[in-house]
Amino acid sequence: MGRACYKPVIEYCGGTEIGGGFVSGSFLQPQSLAAFSTPVMGCRLFILGDDGHPIPEDAPGMGELALGPLMFGSSSTLLNASHYDVYFKEMPSWNGLGKANLCYLDPELSVKHKSRVLRRHGDVFERTSRGYYRAHGRADDTMNIGGIKVSSVEIERICNAVDSCVLETAAIGVPPADGGPEHLVIAVVFKDPDNSTSDLNKLRISFNSAVQRNLNPLFKVSHVVALPSLPRTATNKVMRRVLRQQLAQVDHNSKL
Repeated sequence: MGRACYKPVIEYCGGTEIGGGFVSGSFLQPQSLAAFSTPVMGCRLFILGDDGHPIPEDAPGMGELALGPLMFGSSSTLLNASHYDVYFKEMPSWNGLGKANLCYLDPELSVKHKSRVLRRHGDVFERTSRGYYRAHGRADDTMNIGGIKVSSVEIERICNAVDSCVLETAAIGVPPADGGPEHLVIAVVFKDPDNSTSDLNKLRISFNSAVQRNLNPLFKVSHVVALPSLPRTATNKVMRRVLRQQLAQVDHNSKL
């Protein structure tokens, strides 16, 4: 704003390339730097608490963002996946029933109880005490290691600099099969594909030392997995949720 002679900069978030969004700034409201002042017309925002249900709409807090299911420009089908599984499966209902899926599958039941299943978005959002919204990245990009929330990007930045043979890494919090705190697993892509047979345990020790020294001494790298490449979206974002699902199915004792 300073470089533009303090003209207002309107923040806008959503599918900008198709002319649709869910949260924005407005000329009709006072603005806050690097924040959004209002949901866009026709959209409602819900921040999910630690229990997976929406916190009160007028309360400050931070958590995974969910959207009201009725929204201008929202999709109703997907070409290569189940629309219900991607956006609505296991999401809580708004104003309503314990079994949210019933509301979504039965419109009459939904109308009767004035309840709607919320739409999954996947970003972590904060609502401030003054009612502004701030974006904090993808929910997939954060993990809970020993009760401490940390960004995958922070860990990856450290691990990428540990060894010159490393092209890129992905830090994933993998829940153990028998429950308990998430295990920190580092997926690594080597610059030289033939390097994938290198000593992964030695690399794990190096990653562990660097993370503890530069980030938090309580963090521990449990496993290192070599991959030919990281799964990415069409816009080149790392699909950490896919990696988490794949690694959670692996027997840690015999495979990692």
